[in-house]
Amino acid sequence: MALSIRLSRGGSKKRPYYRIVVADARSPRDGKFIERIGSYNPLLGKEDEKRVVLDSERASHWLSVGAQPTDRVARFLDKAGVKERAARNNPQKAEPGEKAKERAEERAEKLKAQQEAEAEAANAPAAEAEAPATETAE
Repeated sequence: MALSIRLSRGGSKKRPYYRIVVADARSPRDGKFIERIGSYNPLLGKEDEKRVVLDSERASHWLSVGAQPTDRVARFLDKAGVKERAARNNPQKAEPGEKAKERAEERAEKLKAQQEAEAEAANAPAAEAEAPATETAE
């Protein structure tokens, strides 16, 4: 049986409250679990000690048995000193997708064409103003 240490949501609408539970990986998020090992209240301030309450002994026991924590729970375990979490680095995270890049290129081309047309229109009246002046001189 694959075990996971994850968050189970409780609380009312727009007022979340999570339990940190050990559950079978196949069970639903808020469904049946094996043991509750803590809680997480995101509505409390980051400096509040009751924001994350975790039984580190039970967490280390379940990790030794082979339970895999989710990303968020791994952060809590790292902060509690139970399990070291490797730092992640994703330099492409903020990079836009292919379609967005194509749209940006099209916008840049349209803007460039519009600026060239405006520049030609600005130069054309000046050239036309010089042409009649030379014709009247003849």
